[in-house]
Amino acid sequence: MKMRRLILLLSALTLIVSIAGCGNGEEEEPFQVGVVPAQNKGDMKQAMDKLEKKLSDGINRPVEIKIHSDYQAVVEALKYKKMDMAFLGPLTFVQARNATGVNAIVTQLIDGKPYYHSYIIVPEDSELDSMEELVKNSENVRFAFGDPNSTSGSLIPSIALKERGVFQSNQKHQFQELTFTGSHDVTALSIQNKKYDAGAIDSAIYDQLAESGKIDKDRIRIIWKSEKLFQYPWAVQKEVDQQTVDQLRKTFLSIKDPEILNVFGASAFTKAENSDYETIRKAAKEAGRLEVGSTGE
Repeated sequence: MKMRRLILLLSALTLIVSIAGCGNGEEEEPFQVGVVPAQNKGDMKQAMDKLEKKLSDGINRPVEIKIHSDYQAVVEALKYKKMDMAFLGPLTFVQARNATGVNAIVTQLIDGKPYYHSYIIVPEDSELDSMEELVKNSENVRFAFGDPNSTSGSLIPSIALKERGVFQSNQKHQFQELTFTGSHDVTALSIQNKKYDAGAIDSAIYDQLAESGKIDKDRIRIIWKSEKLFQYPWAVQKEVDQQTVDQLRKTFLSIKDPEILNVFGASAFTKAENSDYETIRKAAKEAGRLEVGSTGE
């Protein structure tokens, strides 16, 4: 009789432990999201906390958003499957897609349009008033790109300058000085304060910096504007299932919170496809900015 009770007790304990184990096993790992700030990342924290909650409710799963210091850090994290989704510049997206097969699902609208431009800006009192004048006087110009992996702050303007014969590489160029500031806001302030004579910047971020009072438009002039560029995408790993993709898109498209939208300079979000970035992919390939031998696509 005692033996039977002991067996029943052990069975009950085993069942309890089993149930407890199943409960722990059902706790999902957070859906990891990486964001590369186009400006000072300190300004993004509160908005990202809100977005984290919004996405978590949308996909019914914990979401963890991490702000990364640069584009390359996010590409590496995607390569090693340390994140499920990332907010990337167009150039970084095509590089990540080339390496890992990530898919664009959403982008932002700026004043109702999913496009932006690359600008070259100069101090307001500069004698340079056009791309032609910049090229003609390149030997006396201190030029600033943004992040080396930025579409509007590096890739597109470097191609334009290369076509005009004043830029071949970071080491081979006809400028008095060439530098990378690392971000669009630093570029804008550097031009405003005449640290450099000309610089490349994202048009939407330029407008956002002016509207927020971080730069003074009256102290800066735009002397060159690129063709339309499709806005920054949110991209997911190719392993992310279609249901989650649909939920993410639905959630982004429903966002009305101005604090979340403003940090991206957005009026709203809209659907994006890989094909939207084909022009950037071709430009990156021609400029030698895609890894050779990748199996991502």
